[in-house]
Amino acid sequence: MRGREITTVAKVKDIDQLSVNTIRLLAVDMVEKAKSGHPGMPLGAAPMAYVLWHKFLRHNPANPDWFNRDRFILSAGHGSAFLYALLHLTGYDLSLEELKDFRQWGSKTPGHPEHGLTPGVEATTGPLGQGFAMGVGMALVERFLASDFNRPGFDLVDHYTYAIVSDGDLMEGVAAEAASLAGHLKLGKIVYLYDDNHISIEGDTALTFTEDVGKSFQAYGWQVLEVADGNDLAAIEQAIAQAREETEKPSLIKVRTHIGYGSPKQDNASSHGAPLGEEELRQTKQNLGFSPDEMFCVPPEVLAETRQALEKGKGLEREWNGLLSGYADKYAEEAARLREQLAGKLPGGWENPLPVFKPEDGAIATRVASGKIMNAIAPALPNLIGGSADLGPSNNTVLKEYASQSSEKHAGRNIHFGVREHAMGAVVNGMALHGGVLPYAATFFIFSDYLRPSLRLAALMELRVVYVFTHDSIAVGEDGPTHQPIEQLSALRIIPGLTVLRPADANETVAAWRTALTFKGPVVLILTRQNLPVLDIAQKTLEQGVARGGYIAADCDGTPELILIASGSELQLALAARIKLAEQGKQVSVVSLPSWELFAAQTNDYRDSVLPPKVKKRLGVEMGISCGWERYLGDNGAMIAIDRFGVSAPGDRVVEEYGFSVDNVVKQAMDLIGK
Repeated sequence: MRGREITTVAKVKDIDQLSVNTIRLLAVDMVEKAKSGHPGMPLGAAPMAYVLWHKFLRHNPANPDWFNRDRFILSAGHGSAFLYALLHLTGYDLSLEELKDFRQWGSKTPGHPEHGLTPGVEATTGPLGQGFAMGVGMALVERFLASDFNRPGFDLVDHYTYAIVSDGDLMEGVAAEAASLAGHLKLGKIVYLYDDNHISIEGDTALTFTEDVGKSFQAYGWQVLEVADGNDLAAIEQAIAQAREETEKPSLIKVRTHIGYGSPKQDNASSHGAPLGEEELRQTKQNLGFSPDEMFCVPPEVLAETRQALEKGKGLEREWNGLLSGYADKYAEEAARLREQLAGKLPGGWENPLPVFKPEDGAIATRVASGKIMNAIAPALPNLIGGSADLGPSNNTVLKEYASQSSEKHAGRNIHFGVREHAMGAVVNGMALHGGVLPYAATFFIFSDYLRPSLRLAALMELRVVYVFTHDSIAVGEDGPTHQPIEQLSALRIIPGLTVLRPADANETVAAWRTALTFKGPVVLILTRQNLPVLDIAQKTLEQGVARGGYIAADCDGTPELILIASGSELQLALAARIKLAEQGKQVSVVSLPSWELFAAQTNDYRDSVLPPKVKKRLGVEMGISCGWERYLGDNGAMIAIDRFGVSAPGDRVVEEYGFSVDNVVKQAMDLIGK
């Protein structure tokens, strides 16, 4: 089914076409000089990008972080060269020399866009579909903050989320999940331009992609518009304007483009991911009206036209700052809170409501403790917002005194992501990128695999996101090996920049949440389904120890003969085993190691104080694979771990059969001491 087709006979200024061709050729020059990259998409999609940036995008190149800017995501990140061309031409801090250094060591123009490296890049993209879904998170936060802070006459939060997406983006499941969610929530300030060029790496998209995209998106609840000619600048402009008028539905504009436009490789897959070639590039420049002998040509009139964005952007920010000033005069408390949230600061006293659990209160699952913690601090943190992949009551991540986010309740703090883990991971990344909120996402630990690409991107971008993964081990029991995490803990620990915390009891969970909310990058909390005793450990020791990733939970007199090291629920086994070993005259200490990443960041002196190098006999206890533990156990250590899949049976029986009992810990410890 076709969308509503936009056509026009309006005349386009010559400077517009010259600007489009300048963008095209800057991009292909970058690729040619680097001898790698993707020239095809920039040649085809440059017109829509130019119209969006020149006619609609509200941004300030002099201050890429101005809060009320429109967000633009190049979800099809392989087209990075034309994004860099746009950034340079509109006046961002990206010189022509940087464009000439495309894909080179130390440059600000990497092969795919990287947030935090290149000024003006809103999101790290390249893995297809991720940018599409991150935009949904940005739009959700825009509406959430607007409902919180905007007042009559003061639309402080008022911007659009734009993206250019490709066939490949729309083939990815993460995009389908995010599109469904965006349509359900009626996120009307999303406008996505679909680069419909009919080509993928392997050839025509008809090889694999024959669905009616328009019908699919209409079924998701989107408005679908269509521009029949991707070079028709006026039609593109009209379509974007029409999309902006639709407030109840996100909009997808199908723009029929031609990959490699103007080159001898037009409409050919060979133009996708390799330089055009010297002779083909010369011919392309001639076809587009440029000198075939000049590289990186920027006509002065084009620079004058596109650099208007600088003064326009400064004016937009100046106007908004004036609005904020007037708002602050009338709504001082709200203005102060907005500034605090945008700066990523936590309000004073936010920690005061954190609970303290006592051993006499009885055993409690860390997922339940986490839920109590979240609900205790929610009133103090009005920007704490997130949800679960249809597992909220089981993950204990529902904020009980607050509404659910919906198309009617924009201020809702509980997001029902549905069974859409792929989208959830990317959406919360977009929320963090937008700024002003503290986003969290939750599911069963076993399903963290579905979020892995998004977790990796969160780590790469150093985003402030908290992931709550419950049902953390074979103690899940009857659900069996499909639901019992084995390799997941190690798999997350090896992602650079991702901090993993597996607390041992309710109070370690409090300390883990404190760390998660004050940490710069993404943090994962791994929590139990089963009840655990509240451990009798001094509060200060525990709090400081968790923040450092590891600490001595129970010491002995003098030098220990053996150190028991555990994380999560297994710490109780180690502590109980230590008592039995002491009854047999053995000097044993117990170390809680909730976070390898935090522990590795400590000084050598601190790590050596917890794990003295002279104590060679060490026994690790953890319900997961043993991979990686050698760094703590050394050549003389041993491990009670699981290097095979689980089994369906009552949880207590499974745990016992797999060797996670006090008696087995004692036996293994005695064997190790006796060697």
